[in-house]
Amino acid sequence: MSVHHLLADAGVGAYTMTAGRLWALAAMLLGVAGVVVGGLALARSAGRIGIGDARSGALVTLVAGAAGAVIGGVVVAAAEGGPGTGYGIVGGYIALVVGLGAVVLGGLALARSRRTG
Repeated sequence: MSVHHLLADAGVGAYTMTAGRLWALAAMLLGVAGVVVGGLALARSAGRIGIGDARSGALVTLVAGAAGAVIGGVVVAAAEGGPGTGYGIVGGYIALVVGLGAVVLGGLALARSRRTG
């Protein structure tokens, strides 16, 4: 049984939740969580938000963003068809972009926490 067989079935509807779309959604949620935590960590390290550890927030952002980007990349690599085929390729690309954005935010927050802390 190949990975491609696990990700989508032939002839799926536009609103059918396939395994590929579910994995892409999970990757996007990880990326968005990473962006949110990264924004908070960046604000914390600049001293704009009360008490909190910006370094741990930056590390969480890096891990969540990297996980979202990797899962999104796997979905894109395993997709056999284009948009609308049920493989989750559009969501995979979105997860890649959002996950990489979270990694950049986490890196900035980590660099700022090292300078200020």
